[in-house]
Amino acid sequence: MDQAEQLRNIIKANNTQKRPLARVITVTSGKGGVGKSNTAINLAIQLKKMGQRVIILDADFGLANIEIMFGTVPKHNLCDLIYQGKNIKEIITWGPGEVGFISGGSGIAGLSNLSRDYLIYIIQNLAELDAIADVIIIDTGAGISDAVLEFLVASGEILLVTTPEPTSITDSYSLLKALNRHPRFSKDESVIKVLANRVNRPEDGVSLFNKLNAVVQRYLKIPITYLGEVPQDDKLLAAVMQQTPVSLYAPTAKSAKSYEVIAGKLMNKELNMNVKKRGMAAFFSHIVTGKKTN
Repeated sequence: MDQAEQLRNIIKANNTQKRPLARVITVTSGKGGVGKSNTAINLAIQLKKMGQRVIILDADFGLANIEIMFGTVPKHNLCDLIYQGKNIKEIITWGPGEVGFISGGSGIAGLSNLSRDYLIYIIQNLAELDAIADVIIIDTGAGISDAVLEFLVASGEILLVTTPEPTSITDSYSLLKALNRHPRFSKDESVIKVLANRVNRPEDGVSLFNKLNAVVQRYLKIPITYLGEVPQDDKLLAAVMQQTPVSLYAPTAKSAKSYEVIAGKLMNKELNMNVKKRGMAAFFSHIVTGKKTN
């Protein structure tokens, strides 16, 4: 039995214990500067307000966007779990609104080089997140790097953030094209939702999605759905300057209200019938075993 098969058996054993599985939502974008991390944070705040236990994993290596926007410096990150023997609870930092976050550091990039015992330890720790959180939001880096694509392939639910700028739409298509070419990507196993950010009018968001979807269906034939839009908002900019999520800084601001509506759609059972809860252990094992078997 090879190492990949051993890891898959560990995941099966975790699942047969009938533990609750967290819903993993991966937030991504084709380019930087479109508001991806802001989206991750504010959706986390809104989901928490709806009674969900939420943890964000900041997987944007080298850029500490989540901790900067939260105004909170973490004592530990994923590297401390992997190399320093910390347990999963010790590396969670609790930010505003009682939303937890884990700084990825460069820890995930080195997963494929670890021994079997290390991987078992990490995956078993990550499985504990399913008991701590109802929803885990992965904030990836921007663009089409191998690391970003590995996260997207492992995720059953992808939230693609884009803006009306032509370059943003083009880069969003390029990301979907690269994802579609990935040998382990499955159209049937992944749900892709598009969020239009920084729009002037709601109809601009719909128009943006229609343009992107037309090209995607013509050339890629990947099912994508429109999740909603977030308008341009001075209150959001002010909140960023104060290192506070706009959903807490100005709950009645138009951007905060839009995040509330979008979070409501994410929690609507009828709109999310095709979403499968995989849990964090399965999420990471997909990344590790995929690298080892390719």
